[in-house]
Amino acid sequence: MPMQATMAINFFRAGFGLLIQPSKITLKPHYCLILLSVLPLMQKILFLLLFIASSLCSPAQELYNLTQPASTIPKGALGVRLFDESYSESGLVRKISVLKMMYGITPKLSIILSGVAADYHSLNLPYDFISHNHSGGAAASASTPAAVPNPYIFNGVDVYAQYRFFSSDGQNSHFRMAAYAEVSKTRIASHLAEVELLTHNSGFGAGVITTYLKSHFAATATVGYIIPEQYKGDAIDIYGGTWPTTIVYGNAVNYSLAFGYLLLPQHYKSYKQSNLNIYLEFLGKSYNAADITQQDGVVTDHISNNIAILKAGNYIDVNPGLQYIIRSTTRIDISMGFPLINKSYIHEYPLYYIGVQRYFFFNKRNKEKKD
Repeated sequence: MPMQATMAINFFRAGFGLLIQPSKITLKPHYCLILLSVLPLMQKILFLLLFIASSLCSPAQELYNLTQPASTIPKGALGVRLFDESYSESGLVRKISVLKMMYGITPKLSIILSGVAADYHSLNLPYDFISHNHSGGAAASASTPAAVPNPYIFNGVDVYAQYRFFSSDGQNSHFRMAAYAEVSKTRIASHLAEVELLTHNSGFGAGVITTYLKSHFAATATVGYIIPEQYKGDAIDIYGGTWPTTIVYGNAVNYSLAFGYLLLPQHYKSYKQSNLNIYLEFLGKSYNAADITQQDGVVTDHISNNIAILKAGNYIDVNPGLQYIIRSTTRIDISMGFPLINKSYIHEYPLYYIGVQRYFFFNKRNKEKKD
């Protein structure tokens, strides 16, 4: 196996090893044991795909449908992306729409501004949320509540910056590393322990991305940390009472391992050729329990968090997908999400994704005018 492939495997092992070192993160030990049990399987998958990739010999793609690669946006290039996520909950379709504006500030630094509209949550907590907690919350009604229509509203905004700090490029291959940080501000009320910036929670996130590319094949690993903001607002119970409520969400670690393979064309003749790519992306998260208090006059009541949606948890989803790229500037993404290990409580399954993205290369146009 080529030296680059060996280096990539060792790095991915080290990256996922951060997840099982309690001194590096603040997750409880049993989360780390669960992640440790998953690690050998993901390493075997990575080793197999890297071995296959080492025998290939033409350009590849790393523009994943759901995962950000370590490569940054070219300097002066502007990207516009419209992304839609949906699922069915008891016959009711839930939907999130994300508009992203991406720009390459320097060859190593890029920034992404996002705005979101969705009907996943309302501006206020569900009217029966606290009553579930006070009564102990039966699993059927607490973890899988009856579907209630929410208004499709503007959720909030997110600012994301990524800096590529390491590159090792070879013929038809490269190995790159980047650091990212993001800040989200939302105006909705999430009643779940699981946190997700922009679409569900306000807060701060940061992490490291690594990408290995060889010929038709690309692999990317990401490890990040999320610090969410707490929620403060009024909760209305089933009797019409209004209670000042505070939800302190636990911190979380997000992790992903994504693979991409270029199906067509087999040999590049021009960047105007269309591309067909296939992807397999593993997205996971480990998060702490939510802590809820409610003000009853001068008394502060601690709300029990013994129901599934408020407990600490972890999961890994698997997301197969296809991507079609036109003239190296326009791409169409389609993916589906399924539970692989445990499940997420912020959505149901299967999860459907569709995205359209267009790049505008202003530097290239200016150069053509001068020539």
